[in-house]
Amino acid sequence: MHNPPAEPFFLDASPGKRFCLYHPPTGDMPLNQAFIYLHPFAEEMNKSRRMAALQAKAFAAAGVGVLQIDLYGCGDSDGDSGDATWAIWKEDVAHARQWLIHEGFASVHFWGLRLGALLALDYARDQEEENDPVKFVLWQPVINGKSFLTQFLRLRMVNELMSEDAGKASNIQGLRERLGVGESLEIAGYMLSPVMAAAIDELKLDQLTVRNGEIYWFEITPDAGRGLSPAGVSVVEKWNQTGVFPKVELMPGLPFWATQEISECPELVAATVKPFAGVSS
Repeated sequence: MHNPPAEPFFLDASPGKRFCLYHPPTGDMPLNQAFIYLHPFAEEMNKSRRMAALQAKAFAAAGVGVLQIDLYGCGDSDGDSGDATWAIWKEDVAHARQWLIHEGFASVHFWGLRLGALLALDYARDQEEENDPVKFVLWQPVINGKSFLTQFLRLRMVNELMSEDAGKASNIQGLRERLGVGESLEIAGYMLSPVMAAAIDELKLDQLTVRNGEIYWFEITPDAGRGLSPAGVSVVEKWNQTGVFPKVELMPGLPFWATQEISECPELVAATVKPFAGVSS
């Protein structure tokens, strides 16, 4: 049975509208469970579109609906990247969840890639007392927001070093100081506001504990047999101490969110859908 085509639409939010793609469950399967897909940051979002589409179709074929949402200032949604804030993005998640509930889904879960994984956990942590148990699919979650932001700022340095005026290239401390006094920065075609930078800096995966749910953590490694990074192991250990026991699975493959050419990891798609096959039956 072929998947029905994804349904594009604009979701009313504030401010403006958000572009969404809805993947309904295949055939006559009931509207039992659905995932909200939360994309990664900046250019990682574009690099990941192919894999996101493949996974959404796999979920739909297994009877699980998927709503892909372009967050404020991203993709085809309203707003500029420099005006986006973490708080607005959390509101976007709330709008997406309410849309799925209105459509009739009994349970709404979260699937996030890279920084999107932290957004999913941060949103759900705030709502935990109100919501039923949820499931989280975390693809290559960012471990530490400050380290992630530093890597992003390095893109600005690389671009400056390659320019004709390389002698005036910035350094990380200088860029952070400019953010600290309220200046927005253009980095690899994206505007980064001081408000967003400060929010990302504060994010730490080991502090985003959600006890009322199941966590499926998937990591791509450069080669077979390699384990979770020391930083990842530390997160799992700290979560375990609070009663959170994620199911972690690793597989060799290319980091599709960062490769020069668009790449795929079919093994990741197969592994991700496996725990949810038949959930709507």
